[in-house]
Amino acid sequence: MAVSDPNDLMKSIAAPLRLTHMGMWAERLTRAFWPLWTLALAVLAALAFGVQDHVSFDILWGVAAAIAVAALVALAYGLRAFRAPKRAEALVRLDSRLPGNPIAALTDVQAIGAGDPASLAVWRAHQARMAARAAQARAVEPDLRLSSRDPFALRYVALTAFVMALMFGSLWRVTSVAALAPGAAGSLAAGPTWEGWAQPPAYTGKPTLYLNDVTAESLEVPVGTRMQFRLYGEVSALTLTETVSGATDAPADAVQSVARDFVLNTSGSVTIDGPGGRAWAFTATPDQAPAITPEGEIGREADGRFRQGFAASDDYGVVAGQVSIALNLPGIDRRFGLTAQPEPREPVVLDLPMPVTGNRAAFSEILIDDLSQHPFANLPVTMTFSATDAAGQSGAAAPLNVILPGKRFFDPLAAALIEMRRDLLWTRDNAARSAQVLKAVTHKPEEFIRNQRAYLRLRVVMRQLDAEKASLSPDIRDEIAEELWQIALLVEEGDLASAMERLRRAQDRLDEAIRNGASPEEIDQLMQEMRQALADYMQQLAEEAQRNPEGQLSQNMEGMTMSGDQLQQMLDELQKLMEEGRMAEAQELMEMLRQLMENMQVAQGEGQGQGQGQGQGNQAMRDLGQTLRDQQGLSDDAFRDLQDGQPGGQQPGQEGEGQGGEGLAQRQQELRDRLGQLGRGQLPGEGSERGEAGRQQMDRAGRAMREAEDALRGGDLPGALDRQAEAMEALREGMRNFGEALTEEQRQQQNGATEGEAFGRADPNSQRDPLGREPGDSARIGSDRNMLQGEDVYRRAQDLLDEIRRRTGEQLRPEAEREYLRRLLDMF
Repeated sequence: MAVSDPNDLMKSIAAPLRLTHMGMWAERLTRAFWPLWTLALAVLAALAFGVQDHVSFDILWGVAAAIAVAALVALAYGLRAFRAPKRAEALVRLDSRLPGNPIAALTDVQAIGAGDPASLAVWRAHQARMAARAAQARAVEPDLRLSSRDPFALRYVALTAFVMALMFGSLWRVTSVAALAPGAAGSLAAGPTWEGWAQPPAYTGKPTLYLNDVTAESLEVPVGTRMQFRLYGEVSALTLTETVSGATDAPADAVQSVARDFVLNTSGSVTIDGPGGRAWAFTATPDQAPAITPEGEIGREADGRFRQGFAASDDYGVVAGQVSIALNLPGIDRRFGLTAQPEPREPVVLDLPMPVTGNRAAFSEILIDDLSQHPFANLPVTMTFSATDAAGQSGAAAPLNVILPGKRFFDPLAAALIEMRRDLLWTRDNAARSAQVLKAVTHKPEEFIRNQRAYLRLRVVMRQLDAEKASLSPDIRDEIAEELWQIALLVEEGDLASAMERLRRAQDRLDEAIRNGASPEEIDQLMQEMRQALADYMQQLAEEAQRNPEGQLSQNMEGMTMSGDQLQQMLDELQKLMEEGRMAEAQELMEMLRQLMENMQVAQGEGQGQGQGQGQGNQAMRDLGQTLRDQQGLSDDAFRDLQDGQPGGQQPGQEGEGQGGEGLAQRQQELRDRLGQLGRGQLPGEGSERGEAGRQQMDRAGRAMREAEDALRGGDLPGALDRQAEAMEALREGMRNFGEALTEEQRQQQNGATEGEAFGRADPNSQRDPLGREPGDSARIGSDRNMLQGEDVYRRAQDLLDEIRRRTGEQLRPEAEREYLRRLLDMF
C-alpha cells in the first residue's frame, strides 16, 4: 500500500471502523442514560402488574409526580454526561488494539532520506508491514459494564421486574393510567373499555383466563376462582353486576367502581353493562372432599413395628393425612389385669406418609410405625384414617378394628413382665396385683431366671413398686413401666456371655414362636438368631478343642456324631418346613436339634497335657464360681426376707429362708472370708494385665460384701441387696478377666498346638467312629464321608423314625426289642 494513498487504507478498515464507532455510541448512551431507562422499566413493570388499580388517586398522582421529577433528573444527568463519539476517536480505539499502531504508521510521512534509494526502500518495507497489520483490523467491542456506576444492580432488578410483568401481567393495564386522567375518556375510544380475569386457585393447576379473549358465554370454573375486572372510561359509563360471590351487602357504589375483585363461590352470572359490555354464565365446579381407605391387613415387622397400607385420592391432590388410633374397649377380653376400668388415654394420632414426587390425586402408601411401648400395643384398637386437601376439606375412612401389633416376647419371663407392664399402664389400681404376680414369678428363680442382671434389676423394680403401690403417681408408674420394658428386652434378647446359654435361649424363642404361630418376618429373624448362636457355640467348641488337645467333643447318643455343616443343613430344613407351613414336622425337627445340642459336651482329659499351674488355675476358677453361686443364694434368701416383710436382726442364727439379718450377716462374713483366702492363693494371670484387672475386681467384690454384711447387721435389707448385686457383678467381671488370663496361659504352654484337633469321636482310642467313618477335621463333629447329602438326609431320617414308631406299635414283637425301640424314640 502506498503511503500517498490514504483512501485505500480507509476503505480497507471501513467496516471495523464503523462497528467500533457504533459500539462507542452504545457505550456512551448506556453509561449516560442507564438511570432513565432503569426507571422506565420499573414503572412499566409496576403498571403492568396493576399497582395503579390498588391505590387511591391522591397517592397515585403523588407517585406519578415523583416519578416525573426523577425522570427529569435522570434525563438531565444523561444529557450532561453524554458526549457523542467522533470518527477519529473510533479510529484511535481501533488502531490501539493492533500491534504497533499500524494505522497511525500508514498516515505518517518520511521526514528524512526521501531521496536516498536505500532509505526509501526501508521505509516502503515498513509501510508494507504496517499495511498487512492494518488489514487484520477487527471491530472493538464496546464496554457496557455499569457495575462501578450501579453497585446495587438496580438495572437488573428493573429488567427482571419488566420480564416478569410481560409473562404474568398485562401491558393493557398501562392504559388504565390514562383513563384516570381528567377528560381522558375520549382518548380510549379506540381501545378496550374493560378487562377481566378469572384466576382459579393455585392448587388446581388451571391457567388464568383473560376474559377479553374468551368468546364463549358459558364458562365452568372451580369454586374459589378469583374474579378481577377493570373498567376504563367515565365512572358511570360501565357498570358490573354479579351473582357468583354470594355477597348481599355490597357498597352502593361498588357497581360503578373502576376495579372489582371478588371470589366465585356459587354458579351464577357476571354482567358488564354499557358500551361494549359482556355477560357470562359461570358454572362453579365444587372441590370434592378427599377419599381414603385402608388397604390389606395390618402386618407386624420382626422388630415389632406395624405396617398398614392405605389408598388416598382427591380431584386435585391430597396434601396431608392422619390416622387416629383409639382403644376399642368392647373388643377387649376384660380378664385378669384388664378387669378394672382403664384410665382415660387420648387416641394416638400419626401422620401418614405422602408421596415425595409424582401426582397426589391418587396414590397408595404404607404406614410403618412402632407403638410397641404404647399402652395400646397388642390390644384391640380402632384405626380411623383421614385425609385433607389443599382447600382444607377432610375425608375419613370407615373405622378399622384391628389388634395393634407390637413387639412379641417369646421368653415366658419376658412375656410375664410385659403383661404386668400392660396392667400398670391400664390403670394404677393394678399396682398391688402386679407386685403380687411379680413376687410369685420370682419366688423360686432357679432354672427359670437365667439372666442375673435382669433378676437383680427386677428385684429393685419390685421393691419400688411395693413401696409406691398405695399412692402410685403417673410419673413413677411410667418409670416402672420403662424399667420393666428394658428388663423384658434383657431377658428376651439377653447379654449372656455363654454361647450355650444364647443357643438355648434362641431355641426356646424359636420353639415358642412355632407353637404360637409367629409371622414369617418373626420366624426369619428368630432363625437368624438361631444360626448366629449356633455358629458362636461351634466356634467356642473349636476354641475349647485348641485349648484342650486331650479333650473330646461327644454326644451321649451311643456314639452318633454330627458335623457343623450337617447342623446347618438341619436349620435349613427347619426353616423350609416352617415356610411351607408344616409346623408339626418343624416342631419334631426342632426337638431333635434341641436334644442334639443338649447332649453335646466337651470331655476334659484327666490331667493329661495340663501343667500344675493350669490345674491350680482351673481349681481357682471353680472355687470362684462356687463363691458366686453361694453369693447368689444368699442374695435370694435376703430378698425372700424382704418380700415376707421380716425385720432384720430377728431370729439370729436361723438357717434357710426367714433366718433374719444376723444369720444372713454371718453367711455373708463367711463368703467374704472365703473370697479373701482365694485372693491369697494362686490365681491365673499372675503379673499380667488381665490378672491384675481380675484381682481389682475381687477387691471390689470384697468391699461390697463387707458393706452388705454391715447392712444386714443393721437390718437394712434393701441396702444389703444393692451391695450384694455389686459384689456379684464384680465377681463375674473378675472371673471373666481370670478366664481370659487362663486361656492365654494355656495357649502359651501348648506352644504349637494345631488348629482343628479331632473331636466328636465316640472312642478316643479309635480312629473311626462306630459307623466306620473317619473323624471330622477343622472343628467339625464327625465326617460327611459315606453319608447321604442334601434333602435325602432328612427324608431318610424321617423314614427311619416312622419305621421305628411302626415297629414299636407291633404287639407281636419281643418286649426286649420294643423296649430298645422305645429308647431310640426317646433319644429323638
